[in-house]
Amino acid sequence: MSRRLKRAQRPDRELEEVRETDSDGRIVLRHRTVDTLSKILRAGSITQEMCDAGREFQANFVLAGLDPIRARPMTLPCGGGCAPEITERRLDARRQVHEAIEALGGIDSPAASAVWHVLGCGCSIREWAIRRGWSGQPLRQEQAQGILIAALGVLARCSR
Repeated sequence: MSRRLKRAQRPDRELEEVRETDSDGRIVLRHRTVDTLSKILRAGSITQEMCDAGREFQANFVLAGLDPIRARPMTLPCGGGCAPEITERRLDARRQVHEAIEALGGIDSPAASAVWHVLGCGCSIREWAIRRGWSGQPLRQEQAQGILIAALGVLARCSR
C-alpha cells in the first residue's frame, strides 16, 4: 500500500488493496475500506454464521431507516413536503431490529449498545469503546470487542 494512502485514511478505518483483472485482462488495483465484521472474521474471532447474523442486522438497520446519517428521500419534492409513508418492508425491518435488540438484553445492555453503534451506525469498536463505553465509563478495546463478539453469537443463535 502506498504511503499516501496510509496517510489519507481515517485513523479508525483500514484500507485493503484488492487486485482484480479487468475485461481486457489487465491487472487493476483498487482500495476498499475493511469493515469491522470482515476484519474480525478474517482474524478468526467469529464464525461465518456470526458474520452473516451481523450483516443481516446491518441490512435491517438500514432498511428500517435507523441510520443516523442519510440523504433526503428523493421522493420528496424540493423545498418540503411530507415524508413518504412507512412501507411494510420498513416496518418488518424495524421489528427485526427491535427483536434483535431485545434478544441482546434491551437497548440499555452493553451487547445491544455495541451492535447498535458498531454494526448499525458504523462506529469502529475502538470509537464505541472510547465514546460510548458502558455506564459512562470507557472500555478497553479488547473488552469492547468481546462484547461485540458475544452479541454476534447471540444474534447467530437467534437467526437459526
